[in-house]
Amino acid sequence: MTASSFRVDEAVWRGLLALRRGETPQRDHGQDPAWTLYEPIARRDGRSFVVAQVGQSLDGRVATVDGDAIPISGADGFAHLHRLRALADAVIVGAGCVVADDPRLTVREVEGPSPVRVVIDPSGRVPPGAKCLSGEGGAILVRAEGGTPVDEPTSLCLPRDGDGRLCPRALLAALARRSLRTILVEGGAATIRHFLQAGLVDRLHVTVAPIVIGSGAPGLLLDPISRLSEALRPQCRVMPLGSDTLFDCAFDRVSTDPPARLAIGSVPDAGGIW
Repeated sequence: MTASSFRVDEAVWRGLLALRRGETPQRDHGQDPAWTLYEPIARRDGRSFVVAQVGQSLDGRVATVDGDAIPISGADGFAHLHRLRALADAVIVGAGCVVADDPRLTVREVEGPSPVRVVIDPSGRVPPGAKCLSGEGGAILVRAEGGTPVDEPTSLCLPRDGDGRLCPRALLAALARRSLRTILVEGGAATIRHFLQAGLVDRLHVTVAPIVIGSGAPGLLLDPISRLSEALRPQCRVMPLGSDTLFDCAFDRVSTDPPARLAIGSVPDAGGIW
């Protein structure tokens, strides 16, 4: 497979959207690369499934030192992000991401429904006119217990964890009670870090664009470690999307109290593209 040959066949995408709706696809797409990539996200099996997505430069940056972030991902990386949104029940972002970029978080580049937008805003930083708070799919504003409640959009109050942050495990449980179980964690870096370090991520998708920024905001920023034995080591395959390169990383998500580090997961074979 060459860097320009990855494509999502229309029949494959229709099958994935059917799977997202809980229906049986009309045909078996077997080892089609697009099917093996998106099928775990489209499938509904009654439990929460979390995929985190980062679009970054070759040197791991998502913005310049002045916050310029558009465009880093190429057209194919951008389309991939919109496919993830279309397959998710809800997309989660932090307040900092909304304040900095004012994203819509809707599906526009591909066919499919827009997810519910879930904005983690414990301190009330997000302005009422933020684009993601209106439009197709609806929005949920997540605040900390004891703070000032809000009525519009739908609000959700959660406890803070031992570090003073909103508990990501409690958030997933609250979303599941609303039948929102397939979750895309889109940003920013701090929000993705909290879900990763809590052991709650099934898949991490990192799309890398052929651009070198040299300095600026990192795409992934985890707590420091002393030894490489403590590093996250997911099983990973590499897929050329065209304009960007995708690293599809799988973890065995922890279902009980989170450990210090995540366990290694597995990725189904997709024709040897690893």
